[in-house]
Amino acid sequence: MSRGILTINAGSSSIKFALFSLAQPISQEAEVSGQIDGIGAETTKMVAKNRAGERITDQMLESKASHAQAFDALLKWFTASHADWSITAVGHRVVHGGERYSHPTIVDDTVLGHLSSFTPLAPLHQPHNVAGIVALQTLLPGVPQVACFDTAFHRSQPDVAQTFGLPRSITAEGIKRYGFHGLSYEYIARALPQHSGRASGRVVVAHLGNGASMAAMVNRKCVATTLGFSTIDGLVMGTRVGNLDPGVVLHLMETKGLTVKDMTRILYKESGLLGVSGISQDMRTLLASDKPEAQEAVDLFCYRIARELGSLAAAAGGLDALIFTGGIGEHAAEVRRRVCLQSEWLGIHLNPEANARDELRISAGNSSVDVLVIPTNEEWMMAHHAQTLLSL
Repeated sequence: MSRGILTINAGSSSIKFALFSLAQPISQEAEVSGQIDGIGAETTKMVAKNRAGERITDQMLESKASHAQAFDALLKWFTASHADWSITAVGHRVVHGGERYSHPTIVDDTVLGHLSSFTPLAPLHQPHNVAGIVALQTLLPGVPQVACFDTAFHRSQPDVAQTFGLPRSITAEGIKRYGFHGLSYEYIARALPQHSGRASGRVVVAHLGNGASMAAMVNRKCVATTLGFSTIDGLVMGTRVGNLDPGVVLHLMETKGLTVKDMTRILYKESGLLGVSGISQDMRTLLASDKPEAQEAVDLFCYRIARELGSLAAAAGGLDALIFTGGIGEHAAEVRRRVCLQSEWLGIHLNPEANARDELRISAGNSSVDVLVIPTNEEWMMAHHAQTLLSL
């Protein structure tokens, strides 16, 4: 019987999953990967593909399925279709590890209690991460669960990079710049030496997708990042606002009578590319549109990346390499072109043909900065952590 490690990324309305064959070293290609969308909605659907990229299931689940029901359906399908496989461990993406967790951790009742206590720090993500762990503890009794934290990679930031200018009595309660997307950055940090001789130098990684952030690394350790206490800071994102003067929030709440719930909806769900354009949160749609509102949204997205690049280069003491990753970072050549053009003052020079072909190295020969496009692999990172932690 084949043994594998299952990885889970549970969101509010979706579950991403992947199965990796247990080998030494573990393959970076998943044997099975897929997603369940529409959890809690009228239509809930599960899609999965095999290692060759062939779709192996496309099925509707029970209407308004809960997370527990979705996991149950996933394991029933897997058991029926992969009877010669057994799940040896499960790696979970957990958005917040608070100040307590800076490394992957085997989940027991004490750890689960800690993870639940971090819900106020990430109310839109943490409850679903915890729900995934609880569901699989029930469905896979005796199978170890490993929590892999999106905040962990950023714990290497110096204190000054994590501190807000708030009263000490407030910051002492854990109010600081945590940073997120850590599994993606950790993967890039591990993969970078294969592609650049400047991997241990001053590197900025741009993780650009529906959720977007950037991080500066020195010696492949984080020294600064754009996301802070929450997942709405920094860059403009698909539907999230990014950097915002807190005075705007106070003004809107006072003059329009908006509640915390109202502001949460606006800042997380109605802003970003969608809010600015009034058209879509999808970068592909905006780049294809000739409407000025779409152009304004793209311009703002690229401007904020270029501006943060300068800030992160300052935090790192210079810039030796710029890495693009994530859905937009890996596939939107026009976004990369604009960012690099606005950042030529840093010594960046783009090879237009290589960029248009989404090649690995897109910097020109006269560029003093390596510019690379490296696909991220958060799922493999979770599987690797589970294997390493459990000595499998």
